Parts: sequence; C-alpha cells; structure tokens
Amino acid sequence: MIAVLGECVADTFTGQPAAGSAELVLRALPGGGPANTAVALARLGTRALFLGRLSNDVFGALFRERLSSSGVDLSACVEAAEPSTLAVAALDEQGRAGYTFYATGTADWQWTPGELGPARMSGASCLHTGSLALVKEPGREAVEEFARAASAHATVSIDPNVRPSLAGKDDYRVERWCAFADVLKLSDDDLAFLLPGVPPEQACDRWHAAGARLVVVTMGAAGALVSLDGERATVAAPPVKVADTVGAGDAFTAGLLHDLEARGLLGGRLDGLGLETVVAAAEYAARVSALTCSVPGADPPWAHQL
Repeated sequence: MIAVLGECVADTFTGQPAAGSAELVLRALPGGGPANTAVALARLGTRALFLGRLSNDVFGALFRERLSSSGVDLSACVEAAEPSTLAVAALDEQGRAGYTFYATGTADWQWTPGELGPARMSGASCLHTGSLALVKEPGREAVEEFARAASAHATVSIDPNVRPSLAGKDDYRVERWCAFADVLKLSDDDLAFLLPGVPPEQACDRWHAAGARLVVVTMGAAGALVSLDGERATVAAPPVKVADTVGAGDAFTAGLLHDLEARGLLGGRLDGLGLETVVAAAEYAARVSALTCSVPGADPPWAHQL
C-alpha cells in the first residue's frame, strides 16, 4: 500500500461564453497533485491511502466522490472546517495549464502534529508527498516531520511540483527533503525554477549528495532522465495526441511507484534496485502519463487501458 499526503484542489477551467455574453464559463474538476497521484495509483491496481484535509463544502464532496470512485482509501483523511482550495486554469496552445490559486486559509494547509500521528500510515510501504503540502504555512512543518518519521520504516517519495504563484524558491527546501527522501521526481520546469541554468545531470548529482537515491526529471515530449546513485539513462515519451497536460506529472509518479511496488521494491531504502529496473519502471510511467495527456483534465488511465 502507498500512502499519499497532500492537497485536493478544485481545478476550474475557463471556457468560451456564448457570443455577446459578458459571462465567464467555468468548469470545475477535482484535482491537486497528490490527489491525482492517489487516484492514478488506485486505478493502476495499487492500494492507495490518501491523507488529506477534506472540506465539507461542495468541492469537498466532489473530491470524496472522485477519490472513492477510483478506489482510494479515505479512512486516514481529516474532516476540515475550512473551505476547499480553488485553482483557475487557463490552457495554452500546447495544452499546458497556467494556474491562479485561491488558497488563503483553505483546508489543505492547516495540518497540525496531532493530525499526523504514525498510525495514519496504516503500515504503508511508501509515503508520497510534496507539492504545496511541504511549502505552505501553517502546516508544512508538521508534514515535513511526518515524512521524516515515516522514513524510518517506509520509502519516501517527493515531488516538489513547483507553484511559483504560491511559494518562493526558498520555500522549496529540496536538499533538506533529500535527507529523508528516497525518490525525488520533478519536471524540467521545476528544475528551471529551483536551479536556473543548472544542467539536469548536475542537479541530480547535487540531490544524490543530499541523500536521495533515485532522481527522475520528466521533460515532456523529450521523455525523462532517470538517475540512480549517479548512474543515468533517458526514457523516451510515447507519441500521443495531446488533449492537455493536466495531471501528466502526477500520473508519471503513480506509474513509477506502482511498478516499483509491484516488484516488491518499496518499504525501505530501495535496496536491490538497479538502473535496468528503474528504466523499466520509468517506461511504464511514461505510458501512464501519455494516456493521461490524451484526454482532457487529470483523468489517469485504469490498468486495463495499458
């Protein structure tokens, strides 16, 4: 079982109003990087336990339905009094989303140490977290300490999933996180924000030195770079007609962790993991990501579709 800690966000997409109308058409879909990863894991066949603070507003109901209908275990979630986080997404010509967040005082960031006791892991072999959960006050310290404690008995995976409009570069304490993380997955856009001008290989070596054994940098249509203790390979991205790229990185993370879990490699410090196995897992993850790009929104595939 893989536990996923982080946010649920109502991704609200702008649409075209009727001719002559002054209205703005919006279409709300459940999203948020960690929630997307949990959904993709469950659809692929891995038991997924979501650790989230879910509001009781209309969007919270939408999140619960989407997660539970995909098979995600919600027993470790917290019922939150605060409202849900909203993100307004506008797509460019390549289907890439730009986000404006409405996140002040919302449910996702209010974690307290008392809400994140060890029992919430429920014996999971891996904890995946990151995105805004590790950078947004007031809960980020509680989330970081929970992940650090989980590393004593589980593999820890982190995806910074950078959101420059909500957090500054100094908020993404990646080298500090690498001290307890086994897997660091990020995109080339994340890398450009965190370490501008630094080649991916050099960045990988920097994060290996900080403690992360496996670093994966996804590069869109150019595929992904995988680096295991400094031994590297590139994985191609399958060709696909892109509807949009929403949730593609989250789906890649799920595919990678699902494959490693199926091989019995999660639950420790990735002992016995070799580059050939990493490449195979990343190739599987690339297929999961490509299928997600082929449909609108964060709608990852089910196992039978692969």
